[in-house]
Amino acid sequence: MNGSLARRALTLAQRRLTLTMLIAYAAAALVPAFGLAVRHARLGAVPVPGGHPMPVTLPSLLLAFVLFTASVQISARQLPALVRRPLPLLTGTVANTLVPLMLLPMMAVVLGLLPDSDGCSGLLTGMALIGAMPVAGGATVWGDRAGGNHSLVVGIVLASTLISPLTIPLTLHAASAVTSGHYSDDLTRMARTGGGAFAVAGVVAPCLAGLAVRTAFRGRGLDSAVPWLKLISLVAAVFLTYSNASGALGGFLRDPRPALLVASVVTAAGMCTASFAIGWGLARILRATHADTVAITFASGMNNSSASAVLAATRLPDYPQVLLPVLAYSLLQKLLAGLTDSALLRRGNVRASSAGPT
Repeated sequence: MNGSLARRALTLAQRRLTLTMLIAYAAAALVPAFGLAVRHARLGAVPVPGGHPMPVTLPSLLLAFVLFTASVQISARQLPALVRRPLPLLTGTVANTLVPLMLLPMMAVVLGLLPDSDGCSGLLTGMALIGAMPVAGGATVWGDRAGGNHSLVVGIVLASTLISPLTIPLTLHAASAVTSGHYSDDLTRMARTGGGAFAVAGVVAPCLAGLAVRTAFRGRGLDSAVPWLKLISLVAAVFLTYSNASGALGGFLRDPRPALLVASVVTAAGMCTASFAIGWGLARILRATHADTVAITFASGMNNSSASAVLAATRLPDYPQVLLPVLAYSLLQKLLAGLTDSALLRRGNVRASSAGPT
């Protein structure tokens, strides 16, 4: 395979990624029928002990491929050094779980002041689905750009993914206590039956498969294949965006609800900004190095929004008030990651220049 051709195509696609994502959102709003058909078509089911079988759909398979591709690039040799200094790893991993658990009740109090019959439980459900997910693989990219500790970011991504069968149900169950009506019932049901199964089959298994392939090949023939895998993964991510957004945005155009759109954006922006800020604050309290501060900040602020959108689209497909804030969070997370990246990079450069030559 011609790896250089794939790398050039990948570089071009990444430069146009924001525009491509906006086009995907526009297509979802204007031509939602195909995305809805793809989203609802079942290709099979995975048995779930004590619950309903988990449907296998094209979006869930695409998500699995995206996660597999991200993990196949991780070298396990980077991780042993983290054991000798476990505090930053534990901080980043625990923050990924505890920050949403802390923010959701606060958001419930604020949103409860709005004139909404269910206390904006739909928005809270969307934020719970975001907060329940492990750290996004994209945190490694943004962390590297800002001079972060690459091994630490990778370790936090893996740790949060491996414990997600426990943390996803925990977060969903906690969110059911601050929501009302069928939203609370849906969250309770997902926490008891679907959340852990989704984490194991849809998140953990693809990541472990990627690590296994990386270990088995040890770079032989894999390095030339990775650019192609990343390019295909990028295409899959764009199609996931279109498919997941089809129901919410198509329905929004048919029945415009400007107040819901504004509330979704403001809620998503508030939670995303607070998550980044709390991560940075925790790192400062620990007096972490600049590289570790970058890693903890991005680990706290970036959740796997693609997994959240797939879970929302498959389990709560008829509620745009759930999916809309998830989609808004996905866009805003990338925007805030870019702003945080620039701020931390400048801070690192200032520290380096003030230290002088060595």
